[in-house]
Amino acid sequence: MKSTEKRYNAFSDRLKREFGCRVHRIGVDAGFTCPNRDGTVGTGGCIYCGGRGSGSHGILPELGVREQVEHGKEIMARKYKARRFIAYFQAYSNTHAPVDRLRRLYDEALASPDVVGLIVGTRPDCLPPEVLDLLGEYAQKTWFWLELGMQSHLDRTLEYLGRGHDFRTFEEGVRRVKGAGLRLCCHLMLGLPGETREEMLAGADTLNSLGVDGVKLHLLHIMKGTELELRYQRGEVGVMERDDYVGLVCDYLERLESGIVIQRLTGDGGRDHLVAPLWSLKKFEVLNAIDAELERRGTRQGAKINDELRITNSNPEP
Repeated sequence: MKSTEKRYNAFSDRLKREFGCRVHRIGVDAGFTCPNRDGTVGTGGCIYCGGRGSGSHGILPELGVREQVEHGKEIMARKYKARRFIAYFQAYSNTHAPVDRLRRLYDEALASPDVVGLIVGTRPDCLPPEVLDLLGEYAQKTWFWLELGMQSHLDRTLEYLGRGHDFRTFEEGVRRVKGAGLRLCCHLMLGLPGETREEMLAGADTLNSLGVDGVKLHLLHIMKGTELELRYQRGEVGVMERDDYVGLVCDYLERLESGIVIQRLTGDGGRDHLVAPLWSLKKFEVLNAIDAELERRGTRQGAKINDELRITNSNPEP
């Protein structure tokens, strides 16, 4: 019989061990903006980000936070039989506001029954000391993760994407988050323009060295109404084919420390907003292909690191 065990450290498995039941994230749009849009850092935003924030499709921002959570709970319970939920502040930069407003909105989400945790997505340049102190409070009283957008470890790519900060800023953000004792998940994109395969894979080595707790891998996808769509239509940007992406993800996992939790291995922009690649809409087919490729190789997360350690240990220095 074929084993159902994942060959990587899956977030869903971590949640089941932690809570003993199926737990799902519920995306929340709390009406934040971004320093790369409101003039603090820039006004144009990242070239891949749509008008409602990257990854915000499916969220109903016209509802209040509590109503969004309740709506999401109903859907997740019906669709996935979920029994516990994590409020995920996803759209834009969810620490880019005064502390009293952040506290009010986070508390509103946690007040909903069966919400057992909180995930907050933000940028590395949106973590002043008073905000880190606040996040530390939530880490003490609920199951808390902070997410930071890394996207790439290459400054030339960050500049191309219009991120509004360099990699050193990201490294400093990670250092401060880890110093505050918070669980940290980092986002990284594969297939970014101008990056070689080896440069992409080197991102795994970077995450290992930073000591992050989790990672979300995203393929580059083109959203309607973005600067990236204009460049794609002009033929300046291409997207990966599915099999190439699957192979790259498996290579990446082999180089990633086995203790790092994998929160995502693919992503899409939503059927109404996605321009390319359309194969990414079939998310479960992509995930199944990744599982099948890892099994075909007989490999798993961290395998290349373990191989290197075995070679080193079997050939000690004289």
